[in-house]
Amino acid sequence: MDKLTRLRKEVLNANLLLPEWGLVVGTQGNVSGFDRKKKLVLIKPSGVFYSSLKSSDLVTLNLDGKKISGAKKPSVDWPHHLYLYRNIPGIGGVVHTHSPYATAFAAAGIPVPCLTTGQADIFGGEIPVTPYADNQADNIGKAIIKAYRPGCPAIILGQHGIFAFDENPEKAVRAAKLTEYFAQINLLGLLLGKASGRKVLPMAEKEIQKWYRRYHGGGYGQK
Repeated sequence: MDKLTRLRKEVLNANLLLPEWGLVVGTQGNVSGFDRKKKLVLIKPSGVFYSSLKSSDLVTLNLDGKKISGAKKPSVDWPHHLYLYRNIPGIGGVVHTHSPYATAFAAAGIPVPCLTTGQADIFGGEIPVTPYADNQADNIGKAIIKAYRPGCPAIILGQHGIFAFDENPEKAVRAAKLTEYFAQINLLGLLLGKASGRKVLPMAEKEIQKWYRRYHGGGYGQK
């Protein structure tokens, strides 16, 4: 199996994780994968339900947005995926969703604060939020890059949803799932704090970095 064929299977499986993990309603979400050597992107087609999605439905684009293969139209979010591949070194998967808790933070225009060690492990701090950006040209991609913090695999797009990215499509979906998970925890934590009259504060920066370093090569997991 060549790399592009393997990537096609990975992108299909990653897309199918979106409904399985409760990250999408209807067809509002998409995953892509990037073959950096061939400079080709495989992405979900626009408006196709996950229940009927097949690997042959995936659309192949080059980094200029030219369709290389596929009978269907690519996701309408393809320009933003391509912009991220061009501007974030090392990523091989991008996912966009409107999952409810993370999108609540997007609607409010506030970042997901780092209130727990679990979020410190993965994200190394808060999950940033961008101002609203319309979908013309590269406006969304530019807004994401402006808010991007190295080591943080997700950005909340103001009044829109989230973009997550990692070294492969499945890891990008995991980052999207963890964004939703911590958005839910933090929303509940903030509401509980307000109900009890307590001010809920983010973790201290030095503690965040201590947990992040341990998780990323500082002893967590197996060799």
